[in-house]
Amino acid sequence: MEQTGLGLLAAALGIAGLMLLWQTVRASRARGAIRAAYFDKVSALFADTRTGRAGTGFPRLNGRYRGATFDLQALPDTLTFRKLPALWVMVTLPAPLPLRATLDVMVRATGLEPFSNFHSLEDQVAPPPGFPEDCKLRSDDATQLPPSGLLERHATLFHDPRVKELVLSPKGLRITFLAEEANRGRYLLFRDAELGTLPLPQTRLLPHLDRLLALRDDVLEMTAPAERISA
Repeated sequence: MEQTGLGLLAAALGIAGLMLLWQTVRASRARGAIRAAYFDKVSALFADTRTGRAGTGFPRLNGRYRGATFDLQALPDTLTFRKLPALWVMVTLPAPLPLRATLDVMVRATGLEPFSNFHSLEDQVAPPPGFPEDCKLRSDDATQLPPSGLLERHATLFHDPRVKELVLSPKGLRITFLAEEANRGRYLLFRDAELGTLPLPQTRLLPHLDRLLALRDDVLEMTAPAERISA
């Protein structure tokens, strides 16, 4: 009789374990499907789109907007030192530009930003007028900075407190912004750090697409005379 009871208990535990495993797998698949759809709404802004998926489950999107090719990436940051887990979106305009060095503009830099090479750049540069007090600039060659006045034209970018970084390089331009933070209550109580449960709205992305195009045009306009003279 005792052996029968132990057998039934073992069977019940086995069934419970299988049910828990099934629920875990189902939740993981559902989470993956939700994350994969993160750029679904903004994809309508682009033509000739191509998509992939990172190891985090979030998508990567490449497409053309106003004749220019853009690259979008979403990167979750769940490191424990942060107050709240965060989801960053990197908006890149990859295009050769007549710049001779990389310039990285970062606000509230911690040195642990997973999306940036900011602290690998050797030269620190004084911020131009109009930029936030907590703004830092670094470059791989401080003797080859963009023309004076270029950044001042776009200082208003950092009026948006969600904007974290602006990168100008010979290979293109990038804006990184905070798309979402984990719900404070759920995170503090349950350590629930789920991010990207709703697709990114077009209104959150459009200003950054247009800003990068305007910045690209300014780079071309302000560097072209110097390039012709040096040639």
